[in-house]
Amino acid sequence: MEQSIRNQLPGRVKSIVSNEVLSEVIVETGIGDVASVITTRSVEEMKLRPWDKVFVLIKATNVSLAGRS
Repeated sequence: MEQSIRNQLPGRVKSIVSNEVLSEVIVETGIGDVASVITTRSVEEMKLRPWDKVFVLIKATNVSLAGRS
């Protein structure tokens, strides 16, 4: 799959928590965990499962950062 997004992080799916509409996907990356909320339909269509290798594609205008204490 070819993407023009420059902000990409390779990782593995750590967990998926789903309801009827939305799913929270946690991805382990080399710089820490990344949480993403996507539709449950997307999770099903991509057949995402824990420990699948994925790339996190980050659109810089839609990012929230939280520091570690």
